[in-house]
Amino acid sequence: MRHLRALCAIADTGSVRKAARQLGVTQPSLTTQLGRIERALGGQLFTRERTGSRPTPLGTSVLSRARPIVAEMSALVAEAKDTVMLAGGARFRIGSTGNRAVAGWLRRLQARLPEADIPIRIDVSPSTLLQMVAENQLDAAFVHEVAGCPLNFPDGVRHRVLVEREPQFVALPASHPAADREQVSLADLAGESWLVDSSADGEWAGLRRVFAAEGLNPRVVHGDYLTGADLVVAGQVVSPCQPTARPRPGMAIRPLEGDPLTVRLLLASREVVSAEAEASLDAAFADLESAYREVAWTSTAYRRWLMSHDSPLLRSHAA
Repeated sequence: MRHLRALCAIADTGSVRKAARQLGVTQPSLTTQLGRIERALGGQLFTRERTGSRPTPLGTSVLSRARPIVAEMSALVAEAKDTVMLAGGARFRIGSTGNRAVAGWLRRLQARLPEADIPIRIDVSPSTLLQMVAENQLDAAFVHEVAGCPLNFPDGVRHRVLVEREPQFVALPASHPAADREQVSLADLAGESWLVDSSADGEWAGLRRVFAAEGLNPRVVHGDYLTGADLVVAGQVVSPCQPTARPRPGMAIRPLEGDPLTVRLLLASREVVSAEAEASLDAAFADLESAYREVAWTSTAYRRWLMSHDSPLLRSHAA
């Protein structure tokens, strides 16, 4: 099956390089695998051209047999996963990018499913988590999509929208003059160094797009946000942050004027084929929604923003 999936991926993407990325392997290893398949079948399956890889007549013949087999196996696996999902103490595997709502989500899942094993994977990259969902390594993943930088959802992966437009705030030293204001403009921070984690999908591209729209070109420091928080407190940088983030001593968290930087919060899962599995995902989404409302309500700056924007999220909490 691994060989057949590799052939289908090369044909679907049109290149070994793109197929390797889709399959989560290196290009050299996929090239080697293709060579072994071709030697076993006794002929060349793809022609390598500047524009990519195209199936040969032999390749077309093999693919015509391989695709139904791969599709049937994928359907079999999906049905099996649906059957055992959250049934009889089964596992429900979740993933997430960093978010304060995750702890509450996990707590709610464990309370509702006391017999279930609920392992969790935290990763800075939404794309990595989406690929893990596609490959049946995760049952659901809570991810964010930076505005203007859409995620690529693998085949068979769907998503539900938790928050359509979450504003990103800014963390700045408490001693900064702008920290006394209820909201801060990008121009207020144009002379500061901005820290961004470029390994998080879309975050650097999204910030760069916002700077360009404002005609700004500030200094940028690339690093992780945990270290970045220490640098903010030390007065060395400012940094975009989630509106639910807790300020440390020496740090202020403020909304950005006009909300120029936003993300969409999503729960991704595989397509399911049974009503029982659909109900399980509905319940997991409700748990996540409740956990997110909780942290939103307890975040002073975000609660103030929600009230000023008459957010449906706030009304749901009050209800």
